[in-house]
Amino acid sequence: MVFVLILFGLPSLLVLIDFFKFLLSGERLYNNIINRVLEFIVVIGLPLFYLVAIDESANNCCSDSASFAPGHKLTIYVLIIMCVTAFFYSSYKKTITSPIIEIITNTLLIGGIVFNIFIAIHIEQPIWIFGNLPIIILFIFELIRNQKLFLHYSQNIDFNSGNIIEKLAWKVLNLKLFLKIPILLVLCLPILVFVSGFLLLFGQKPDSIIRAFTDTYRHGFSQLDYMCDNVACGGHFLCSVAANGHKGFVKPKRLGERGGNIIMCNRQLLISNAFEELIEQKFPKIHRVIRRNYNKIGSIVHRYYGIFNNKFVADFTYVLMKPLEWVFLITLYTFDKNPENRIAKQYLNPLERKQIENNKK
Repeated sequence: MVFVLILFGLPSLLVLIDFFKFLLSGERLYNNIINRVLEFIVVIGLPLFYLVAIDESANNCCSDSASFAPGHKLTIYVLIIMCVTAFFYSSYKKTITSPIIEIITNTLLIGGIVFNIFIAIHIEQPIWIFGNLPIIILFIFELIRNQKLFLHYSQNIDFNSGNIIEKLAWKVLNLKLFLKIPILLVLCLPILVFVSGFLLLFGQKPDSIIRAFTDTYRHGFSQLDYMCDNVACGGHFLCSVAANGHKGFVKPKRLGERGGNIIMCNRQLLISNAFEELIEQKFPKIHRVIRRNYNKIGSIVHRYYGIFNNKFVADFTYVLMKPLEWVFLITLYTFDKNPENRIAKQYLNPLERKQIENNKK
């Protein structure tokens, strides 16, 4: 933990100090060597560390979930590579190149800033202070540097080109920065269209840039949170999935409570949980084996929950669990004095459980 704080915190702090110095004096604080090291760590090292070591590889209802939809990550990675390439190209160049290249470079820089803002909102964790914020600051530094470099260059040259696109690019580059930024933002759109079209060849979708954010669980722009409804993490996973089937088939009985979450319970789920409770009380060693195997099944269910959320798949799971349900019920009636009492108490809060116990006395 200390290593991670130092890894993320120190470079970010140095960049922030540099930024405040720039705001006060208009000059950067560090020499060229320190700036190069910070640029490499912040723009390449920290994002790479997050994507490889911190971010999850799959959507998961019951633990940390992928920041970007697994099926659309390629689009995110390509955009990151393009923005990083534009940054280092701009940072290392000594003079102005063609107007079109300059426009593309500046467009990717402003796009990188917007991209990092969206990522920070999406992740919804304080890590954006150590990751996205310093990247945004360095990209702003580079935009300002490009503006100064171009204005100095344009004063000493009489630009003349027969190419209409180059003329338009030259005029845009000559604008003041606050006028140039809205145009660069608009120019991000054709770049996104081009990238999306190219990545169709590699199995991506036209809207992958959007779905990379929305097809996730429990993040800022996530639209699939509903797929985690009725998932009882650490509970009877297959029975919980079965409760998602057609109501007339799986026969939902009532709402229940588990881990502070409301879940739908059918009799199959209640019987299964009552059976586990009985085994845990009377045969704890056997219970540990059962729980371990349930957890293995659960990890598969949560990894591919979109499949199990299908009502027909849930119906099939319900039928598949029927023989086990009968075994559980026979066991309860064999070893428990009040099996229906135990079944009725499942997934209730302590007060409701106590009321049932008092009523049965």
